[in-house]
Amino acid sequence: MNRKPGNIRNNYGLQLIRKRILPGWQLYVLLLPTLIYYGVFHYWPMYGVQLAFKEFIAAKGIMGSPWVGLINYKRFFSSYQVYELFRNTIVLSVTQLFLTFPIPIILAIMINMVASKHIKKFIQTVVFLPHFITVVVVVGILFVALSPVSGIVNMLIRNAGGTPIHFMGKAEWFRPLYIGTTVWQHSGWSCIIYLGALTTINPELYEAATVDGAGSLQRIIYIDIPSILPTATIMLILNAGTIMSIGFEKAFLMQTPLNIDTSEIISTYVYKMGLLNAQYCYSTAIGLLNNAINLALVLIVNQICRKLGETSVF
Repeated sequence: MNRKPGNIRNNYGLQLIRKRILPGWQLYVLLLPTLIYYGVFHYWPMYGVQLAFKEFIAAKGIMGSPWVGLINYKRFFSSYQVYELFRNTIVLSVTQLFLTFPIPIILAIMINMVASKHIKKFIQTVVFLPHFITVVVVVGILFVALSPVSGIVNMLIRNAGGTPIHFMGKAEWFRPLYIGTTVWQHSGWSCIIYLGALTTINPELYEAATVDGAGSLQRIIYIDIPSILPTATIMLILNAGTIMSIGFEKAFLMQTPLNIDTSEIISTYVYKMGLLNAQYCYSTAIGLLNNAINLALVLIVNQICRKLGETSVF
């Protein structure tokens, strides 16, 4: 007698549950809160993405609001600010990526070369601590330290015979300050991944290289760098996906009417349009476009890395 396809699938599903899921049900219970979190706060809000193609009317709700197609995108690309927004976002993101990406690698290699365990732990603690300072505090320190009247930096400049600089009021200083504080705050934390990769290196490789007469620089070039290259490639691909989504909080907190020419980026613009001006459909359209560009960048960089080497995310 031939079995029905539906019965075969049901039997296979029951066998799969008995053999693979039930023996480790405790692990699935531990995983459940994470799945609920992502479902509620990451996947369910995607229901509102349709606002990008609608004219939202609160009385009718999201589903009842009329469909307007690509009008919101036409409005954005015809805006006089579109070029400035893309320019500021891309310049700030790409500059930050190229300046901050290699620093954690260099820092991890330098820490790994320290022979004393106590000194190594002390250095790790010192460089890790800034990561735990909130963005609000970091920006507050910037405003206080760089104040043109009472800031310690301008006091030193004044004592040296120079003219005080209004750092937070000059558009050309926004990017250096933003990137510099990012390097100081997150480089130590980011190097943890590379330190983990360096600890997996077989010590016999170093011993063999030393016996062959290799110096410290040669050991770095021929042992350390090839060992962490796959990890660095994965991190580069993941960072490429955030080029258009550079951090909103710091940019918004550092933004002043005097430096807005370089500090106004897509994320701050979306916040102002969506929450301050209540233009929900318009801001949703820009946010969706932003995420689509990030996805495309991840796919492109991943494909390039796959062709140049054997390491890729997928």
